[in-house]
Amino acid sequence: MGALEGKVAVVTGGGRGIGREHALLFAREGASVVVNDLGGDNTGEGADSGPAQQVVDEIVAAGGRACANTDSVALWDGAKNLVDQAVSEFGRLDVVVNNAGILRDGFVAGLEELQWDAVIAVHLKGHFNVLRHAATYWKDQSKKGNRPTAAVVNTASASGVTIPNAGQANYGAAKAGIAALTLVAAEELDRYGVRVNAIAPMARTRLTLATPGMGAIFAAEVPEGEFDAFSPANISPLVAYLASDKCPLTGKVFAVQGGAISELAGWHDVKTIETDGPWTIDDISARLP
Repeated sequence: MGALEGKVAVVTGGGRGIGREHALLFAREGASVVVNDLGGDNTGEGADSGPAQQVVDEIVAAGGRACANTDSVALWDGAKNLVDQAVSEFGRLDVVVNNAGILRDGFVAGLEELQWDAVIAVHLKGHFNVLRHAATYWKDQSKKGNRPTAAVVNTASASGVTIPNAGQANYGAAKAGIAALTLVAAEELDRYGVRVNAIAPMARTRLTLATPGMGAIFAAEVPEGEFDAFSPANISPLVAYLASDKCPLTGKVFAVQGGAISELAGWHDVKTIETDGPWTIDDISARLP
């Protein structure tokens, strides 16, 4: 029996890259999967039902259960439709994997309002939208006496939590926000039987190949038969574990790349200065250069 046997999972951005690998692995592990993907380009423009449906077709051909959804998670009603579809199609919802994302890079001094808003909408608001509607469902189930054993896996990034990346103020801010959202949601939803964790993945995708300074690294060819450290398939086993009943963890953020998984910690004290009375600017200047 698979680690996710009988579970119903929603995977956003599931038509390509890391999300596609999540959906395929979840199905192999016994989950019924709602594959969400708007089908737009790297910037979020356009729409195409093909990517989500192709993953669904692959799952069904292998004997699994899946359906496609092309709603935009950046829209409140789109996220609600996604959650409602999972429940109507498969009778319940056990797992949310928030993975959908876009890029509209630019340096702060030249970043346009639309570039900022679009990235925040898909990443940070998109994560919240799906999480909120799923949480409402799980809260209602808990109040009815059907306490869930549910899980959420969010997608942060090294760009937001460990390595500031010039040109990605919008993306980094969204990903840092997702990490914080994860910790807060873990505290709130535990009472309803829901665990919430996040990953900060590093893999070869449309977005990383388009990231300045990183594309050449990810595009490097790997000789046949050798371990491909940047394959998106390396990310999904951790996500499947975090989604499974085998996992007791909540409120954690993990970096994952190739053969390495690291637990991350957020802001913490590295130096403290104190005073017995009111601060003066000169005192602070002398002691906190």
